[in-house]
Amino acid sequence: MNKKETEQLKEKLFYKKESVFEAAKDEEKKAISEYAEGYKKFLGNAKTEREAVKEAIKMAKDAGFEEYVLGGKLKKGGKYYLNNRGKSLYLLRIGTEDIENGVRISAAHIDSPRLDMKQHPLYESEGFAYLKTHYYGGIRKYQWVTIPLAIHGVVSKTNGETVDVVIGEDEGDPVFCITDLLPHLAAEQAQKPLERAFAGEGLNLLIGSEPIGEGKDDNVKLHMLKILNEKYGITENDFVSAELVATPAGKPRDLGLDRTFIAAYGHDDRVCAYPSVTAILDSKDSKHTLMCVLADKEEIGSEGVTGMQCDLISDVIEEIANALGGNFRVVKANSICLSADVSAGYDPMYSDVFEKRNSAIVNCGVVMNKYTGARGKSSTNDASAEYVARIRKMFEDGKVVWQTAELGKVDAGGGGTVAMYIANHNINTVDLGVPVLSMHAPLEVISKNDLYQTHKAICAFFK
Repeated sequence: MNKKETEQLKEKLFYKKESVFEAAKDEEKKAISEYAEGYKKFLGNAKTEREAVKEAIKMAKDAGFEEYVLGGKLKKGGKYYLNNRGKSLYLLRIGTEDIENGVRISAAHIDSPRLDMKQHPLYESEGFAYLKTHYYGGIRKYQWVTIPLAIHGVVSKTNGETVDVVIGEDEGDPVFCITDLLPHLAAEQAQKPLERAFAGEGLNLLIGSEPIGEGKDDNVKLHMLKILNEKYGITENDFVSAELVATPAGKPRDLGLDRTFIAAYGHDDRVCAYPSVTAILDSKDSKHTLMCVLADKEEIGSEGVTGMQCDLISDVIEEIANALGGNFRVVKANSICLSADVSAGYDPMYSDVFEKRNSAIVNCGVVMNKYTGARGKSSTNDASAEYVARIRKMFEDGKVVWQTAELGKVDAGGGGTVAMYIANHNINTVDLGVPVLSMHAPLEVISKNDLYQTHKAICAFFK
């Protein structure tokens, strides 16, 4: 066999990750750039799950979707959204084919690691006012120190009023931060293991220092409450029924001289939530019944009424089945799902924790993870070979640039997604998403190329 024949045989038989740079034509390169701008706008306005739900509902309404509540009417050709307590969302497009062919589902989560305010957060110490926090999800605590932070959330009052709070995002707003030791006095701290150098109880936001009124006790705290009361009409008691969080301040930005990356807070997992929404909005010609789920609580186990362990997804499928005269169990069994969640992008700066042959390479397209989990595949949905082959065919037909990967080396750690909770409803599910650098950090990095291929992949799945 000569060299040319050998190369041709390699081309035919070898697996090779394809770079989007090589595959994308000029027209698609323009589409990638335009799509990224829409995503940056969405992400900048959606730093909490509540804000993400609001943004997605705006997009759905603009596309003609109507509000739906359980027990309401559903009809073929209808477009609906179900707002689950303001913190998770279901978008439905009812198809024209037999409902017993199943529902095509793309499920992403819209919560991200952050700092939640405690229920009694405000206190004064040595002339400084602080808000005490309880971190949410898997964070590396040192990354949240000495960066500009904003406060987002809601305060619910006993009179039924709910007040939206956002401080630190507008140009004229103040920001907040968690202070750190100067290196001159940090000799003891520097000797501690990274995990113990910063304590969770020390992640407190500095919010002010000017006292008000006479006396010395808690007059800085009083001043902070006066400011909040004048702006939002709240008292200290209202913190008990509030959901206030600290997130990094600032908007998503292009990263790199060539602008191929987006640097932002919250890519995990709104970088998959946004393509899930745009794909269902763009799937006008699909005969299938489609569902886009934006879920809450994934970062802490998907528990609760807004997490994917809730039975609501099964309830919604049952409502659709009943409305269209199908057998609920048959509809479920024939449904298929993409668990749209991010993957760890291979980072040459930390190559020792990756197994490169089975890593997600940035700019090589959307990533399919047959399984996630940790060590011996614990806490994972391991998709079947038959289902993976079916998804492969969809991507080939849709000319999607895609790759497969694991999270990292087998014994290096691990992580999970909502896939196993959806699969527990007897629904074939596989993980699919965008490679992310610096995952769970206050500033994460993704490629615009991979973002757009994720949109194409979910569109191909819905088609």
